[in-house]
This record gives sequence, structure tokens and C-alpha cells, in this order.
Amino acid sequence: MSRVKHKPVASKSSGKRVLRSAPPVTPSRTGGGNEAEEPQTAGTQGQRKKWRFRPGTKALREIRYFQKTFKLLIPAAPFIRCVKQITFQLSREVSRWSAEALVALQEAAEDYMVLLFEDAMLCAIHAKRVTLMKRDFELARRLGGKGRPW
Repeated sequence: MSRVKHKPVASKSSGKRVLRSAPPVTPSRTGGGNEAEEPQTAGTQGQRKKWRFRPGTKALREIRYFQKTFKLLIPAAPFIRCVKQITFQLSREVSRWSAEALVALQEAAEDYMVLLFEDAMLCAIHAKRVTLMKRDFELARRLGGKGRPW
């Protein structure tokens, strides 16, 4: 820890200037008086470590929350843009969608994705893994007959 020179501070009682002393330097726990160590400022010495949840706790809480909700998870505007872009690529004649049709399409798409994630998670658990991988989705699609036929 390096020493810092302080500016002289005027005393309130008399007009004389008094020089304040620097706080005493204490040796580190490692025993070495290394200057290469990370300097500790006055703000970092007394701070406590930020409290955190254990890994997986917040994920389980989010799962419970999203299972209770019934609102759509995909934002509506980007989904509508994507639908209109795909429609324009496939057929230039169809350019208008009713609001009810777009909502029904979005609900069907979200339902398909949720079921695909469930099946892929079962495939990952069967392989004694917790992490979802691309091959889990491919296997879930092949076994469920979803998507492109092989």
C-alpha cells in the first residue's frame, strides 16, 4: 500500500496550518510488503461481498413464474415482421394479415417451441446431461416427426 501525501488543513481554532498524518501501513496477510499487490482504497476495505443466489435457484424461480403466466413470450412486433417477411418471400400476392390470424399463428409457434424444448430436454437428460445441445433438438424433431422429414 503506498503512502499518500495530504494537503495541510487549516485549524479552525487558530490561524495556523496543521499537517495531518497518513494512516499507518499494515502488512498484508501474505507477509510480503509487495508494491505489486492490488492497492486497497478506503471504499473497498469495509465493503461486504455482494450476496448471490446459488446456481440454478433463479432459473427454477423463472421456470415457475413462466409456467404460471399465460401471456405470449415472443414480442409481437418482431414476430409480425418475421411473418410478413416470410410471406413476402413465398407469395407476393398475400400481403395482409388479420390481427386474429397473427395472434393464432404466434400462439401456435410458441406452443411448438415449448414442446420442442421439452422433448429436447428429455433427450439431454437421457444422455445424462443437463445442458441442451443442438443434437438434442435434432433428435427430438426426428423422434417426434416435427419439422422437415428425414
